[in-house]
Amino acid sequence: MKPKFRHVALIGKYQATTSCAGGALSRSALEEIAHFLHAQGCEVVFEHDTAQNMGIFGYPMLKVSEIGAQCDLCLVVGGDGTMLGIGRQLAHFGVPLIGINQGRLGFITDIPFNGFASTLAPMLRGEFEEDHRSLMQGKVMRDGVSVFDALAMNDVVVNRGATAGMVELRVEVDGHFVANQRADGMIIATPTGSTAYALSAGGPLLHPSIPGWVLVPIAPHTLSNRPIVLANATEIAIEIVSGRDVSANFDMQSLASLMHGDRIVVTRSKHHVRFLHPKGWSYFDTLREKLHWNEGVA
Repeated sequence: MKPKFRHVALIGKYQATTSCAGGALSRSALEEIAHFLHAQGCEVVFEHDTAQNMGIFGYPMLKVSEIGAQCDLCLVVGGDGTMLGIGRQLAHFGVPLIGINQGRLGFITDIPFNGFASTLAPMLRGEFEEDHRSLMQGKVMRDGVSVFDALAMNDVVVNRGATAGMVELRVEVDGHFVANQRADGMIIATPTGSTAYALSAGGPLLHPSIPGWVLVPIAPHTLSNRPIVLANATEIAIEIVSGRDVSANFDMQSLASLMHGDRIVVTRSKHHVRFLHPKGWSYFDTLREKLHWNEGVA
């Protein structure tokens, strides 16, 4: 049977090249996946920097933007951080992504490298579950002018410097004043990001199908300042009222040294990321695996 996806790109986390346990990537693993795809009838290309840094030759090389314009499918081999970066870059192309993890399974790179062939083969024939993840469009406004903007799939985080005290933040939703909060910072997280920093800060888990965000204060001065779930059709604005060395991070894309009066404005992006999972995949299976639910249950 011919594959549903004919033109497939491979992208790997080439910054670390030791094997397996720490989530790093080996050249042999990428080549094994490429050989498998070729045997399935797929035309295989490598992302340019992946091939160059891993020393892989013999396959066409494309930049990420060219992959978005030319390929039917992208396989990302690495961890969730690698997938976040590629997902943001490919979102406006609509190319579906499959994540293969060589180390510990991730929340969005959920196919283990061991035994990948038996999982990928039916997916290439069209047997998969499709999962759409929303993105946030964030920008930093200074004196009415945007000085930084970026997409985020996980979260937008405003926080204090390492040696500074609390910051004071004015929070608005759709232009309505919510509160002035003194805290170590504030997180605006998508459902995808609800299992990341927001969870560590005490926020709730949001199922990916929920069209919402969670607003989570980081170590608030007033304990009644609790996480709140908001519709993602809203506009959230966080203004820096006081504090030193305040920074804004958009999935770790950072703008440091914010000034008093700067406003971090977050709206829903018109783009989303398409993830493909094996047939029968469930978000709750991932939660059980990653959060170690049911451990100790006979």
